[in-house]
Amino acid sequence: MLDHLPGFAAAYSILLVAVLSPGPAVAMLLGVALSRGRASAVIASVGVACGAATLAALTLAGVGALMQQAAWAVTILRLIGAAYLLWLAFGAFRKAAHPPRVIPAQMPPLSRARAFLTGYLMQITNPKAIVFWIAIASVGATHGAPAPVVAAFLFGAFLISLAGHGAYALALSAAPVRAVYTRARRGIEATLGLFFTFFAFRLATARN
Repeated sequence: MLDHLPGFAAAYSILLVAVLSPGPAVAMLLGVALSRGRASAVIASVGVACGAATLAALTLAGVGALMQQAAWAVTILRLIGAAYLLWLAFGAFRKAAHPPRVIPAQMPPLSRARAFLTGYLMQITNPKAIVFWIAIASVGATHGAPAPVVAAFLFGAFLISLAGHGAYALALSAAPVRAVYTRARRGIEATLGLFFTFFAFRLATARN
């Protein structure tokens, strides 16, 4: 285990940058936190963390290297991710055009399963997360490591993602943020829609 600690530190430092820098997952959490409440946002952040662990497991299993060599796999993943981001953009634009006549705190929360899947599907198709995990794979933190060490690495990645995105969920669902949202809801939803559309375009047009 001790022999792998330097690799763990290098890989986790890259992951920490990925978690702290805003991207599609944070934009999704913002929308859920402001419109559906803290509980739904926190559950969605758990989904994001599980998605991060899934990407980590696939990368460590060699899928990251396969994706770098198989253009068709990269293309399929890009299109799936772009389609999902466009669906989120459509929902945001619809809310901007026809916002429900209720304040965010009064809107019913998402079911636990739906909130979890919202976060999970976002993360496993998140182009930013995928790129970061390919970068993490190049560090070789678990190269030649036994299964318990790999499991420990995956658990650590899950905890880092959960802590970071959970903090975003809690902060973005605070009363002051909801007050700002109430006053500028149309603009915020439209901005989220543009944000999701931008990431969808970047993902769909990215080169292999």
